[in-house]
Amino acid sequence: MKRNDARITLAITGASGAPYALRLLECLVAQKQQVMVLISSAAKVVFATEENIQIPSGTERAAEFLRTRLQQQGVEVAEEQIQVFGKQEWFSPVASGSAAPKRMVICPCSTGTLSAVATGASDNLIERAADVVLKERGQLILVPREMPLHAIHLEHMLKLAQMGATIMPASPGFYHQPQSIDDLINFVVARILDHLDLDQSLIGRWGYTLAQPQIGKEL
Repeated sequence: MKRNDARITLAITGASGAPYALRLLECLVAQKQQVMVLISSAAKVVFATEENIQIPSGTERAAEFLRTRLQQQGVEVAEEQIQVFGKQEWFSPVASGSAAPKRMVICPCSTGTLSAVATGASDNLIERAADVVLKERGQLILVPREMPLHAIHLEHMLKLAQMGATIMPASPGFYHQPQSIDDLINFVVARILDHLDLDQSLIGRWGYTLAQPQIGKEL
């Protein structure tokens, strides 16, 4: 991965976890990343259910909606920073190894998308974009949010991990003593940003900025 490549693909699928996707998009834009956003039809249903957000039809309208929402939250957004592509937009940059960003996050990642990526289905742009990142030896992070997991889910995760993908379940920790749902969201997003090698100040780091109890210090 070129260190000066400030482009990243963010795919949002139909698993529960819309707040993770929104916070991650906010942080990526704040880090001056150019984000190519792919949103499945099921993800739009989840956005409406969990966040009462109606993502407009049409890629340009959807991109403008996301930019405006971030600006209303006080985030500075350049017009070209967020691009949205449709599920059958095969001539988009993310569909080809010659143009796609070398980094991709699927957050949240449904088990259906997990299965399709693991088996190389490439039936829509999200699946194709993930396939491209894998074949180009880029960085692919999948954030599943499902429980419990059966054997097929686990087999697909193992297969993807063996291919070099990072499986990062949306499993917030509690050692930072969260006081709100936002604290739990920030925990997961912070770990994603860490793996993307991007700065984050959402949570402190273990053993450094977190409060340390007086346990195990006896000689």
